[in-house]
Amino acid sequence: MSDSTEPGGYFVANYPPFSRWQTAAVPEVLAAFAAPPTDAALGLYLHVPFCRKRCKFCYFRVYTETTAADVERYSQGLAAEAALVAGQPAVAGRTVRYVYFGGGTPSFLSARQLERLVAGLRSSLGWDAAEEVTFECEPGTLSEPKVRTLRDLGMTRISLGVENFDDTILEANGRAHLSAEILRAWDWITAAGFPSTNVDLIAGMLGETFESWQRTVEQTLSLGADSITIYQLELPLNTVFVHDARTSGTATPVADWPTKRAWVDWAFDRAIAAGYSVSSGYTLVRDPARVQFRYRDMLWEGSDLLALGVASFGHLSGLHYQNATHWDEYLGAVEGGRLPVQRGLRPTGRELLVREMVLGLKRGWLDTERLHGKYGIDPLAAWAPVWVGLEAEGFLDQLRPRPHLSRKGLLTVDALLHRFFEAERLAAAS
Repeated sequence: MSDSTEPGGYFVANYPPFSRWQTAAVPEVLAAFAAPPTDAALGLYLHVPFCRKRCKFCYFRVYTETTAADVERYSQGLAAEAALVAGQPAVAGRTVRYVYFGGGTPSFLSARQLERLVAGLRSSLGWDAAEEVTFECEPGTLSEPKVRTLRDLGMTRISLGVENFDDTILEANGRAHLSAEILRAWDWITAAGFPSTNVDLIAGMLGETFESWQRTVEQTLSLGADSITIYQLELPLNTVFVHDARTSGTATPVADWPTKRAWVDWAFDRAIAAGYSVSSGYTLVRDPARVQFRYRDMLWEGSDLLALGVASFGHLSGLHYQNATHWDEYLGAVEGGRLPVQRGLRPTGRELLVREMVLGLKRGWLDTERLHGKYGIDPLAAWAPVWVGLEAEGFLDQLRPRPHLSRKGLLTVDALLHRFFEAERLAAAS
């Protein structure tokens, strides 16, 4: 992997890669919905694709030119899809263990729109027994009444997309909010008394320096959030940054990978000194005994995930699937009474094992005994050369009885996971 931040994928979100998912698998996905359920934990992800602006590093399906009528139609579409999904044999009667409102910007919706949306969803897929309900927010879309509404609607974890506290950097990267809106929103969030609060940061944004990064980290620590999530800026192909770079013929001047890792390393040390503990390659928590990430942990250990909304990714009964990726196709399907599945993939048992391995390693350690019992394959034996290489290169603190990544490995984790991918392993052996 190049030290420079080149256009292309970096963050590993799933396995096998999305490039292998095909429309030919749609009948098999629909058959899985119509079949009896598995005993896996069940989660729910809802994609709210509206934003005030499109960030220049964003690669998600979002819409910035919308009307109140668009938002209402889409909200009704989500409720209609929830009813369709809830009626499927693989879902009916099951308990939703976790819920995640992502985007886009879920907090783009008004308080009244949120109330109607949640009422519609709960009529089909109730989550009163959910262990965690996470809601992503953009600071400039919040108001004190809206924050109170989120608390009243049962959101247990609020995640505030701060990214940076420097207004010049926020503007250069296309963020819609400024620092004053962060502080105002945080006062409302803390006053509302959510069980868990999170702040998102991005290391290596356009215009970032080590000094500005230090100021952002210190301001974040002063908020006292229950958790802090730090991502290292990447340049996926479908971003404004990459489009502009190709048009101009010049590279986007963002920090290289060694610099970003050094900045995150410093932030980890500073947060640990302030009383936080490392929870993953991206996450720090103040109280590990109290702050749980049920969405992360259950998903990474193979739970079913119902995906609602345009372009959403889900997992059911051992199959991956994605919803229709464009507005008209998605809404046309749900308004016509059809599940909006557009493509899918049935991984092999070994590929599902790889998926849990690579996602689980993001936490910094891997329960190989659990995986051996679940899949009948010992990960330490089956990928012995990979583990030996990681240990020799200083990416592991220990290999047995459970692999534990070193800080170097934790900060580099997404660049290491491809070593476990089956295609790469087989190609290297040939």
